[in-house]
Amino acid sequence: MLKDLIEKYYFTGNYNCAETVLHAANEYYGLGLPEREMKLVSGFGAGMQTGNVCGALLAAISVLSMRYVETKAHESAEIKPVTTLLTEKFMNALNGSLLCREIKPAYFREEVRCLATVQAACDVIEKAIREYEETK
Repeated sequence: MLKDLIEKYYFTGNYNCAETVLHAANEYYGLGLPEREMKLVSGFGAGMQTGNVCGALLAAISVLSMRYVETKAHESAEIKPVTTLLTEKFMNALNGSLLCREIKPAYFREEVRCLATVQAACDVIEKAIREYEETK
């Protein structure tokens, strides 16, 4: 399972929520992203550093982009429906919100930070991909 890789990146690697999701998914799905490109999601952590859209969700969408976009999003028939599915599942899993500032009060724990949110994001990625693939 994807979330089995979380500890390796979140605790041992000390990455933020977005970085952890992308690192774990890169390994799990064999996305082939080199370490340098992982930095692309670093600023997404803590809701884009502003409490806005959850960094774990943004990284999850990045994972879908790597899987379903060949060259450009507007040329992909798959990115919109699979992203919509992922976003709906994420909201259902986490307080009905996409915003870090609304999710964090319910799920953040000082000793493990946003572990529950990262775990939920990884579960949602797997479910969304599985459901989407079944409907194709």
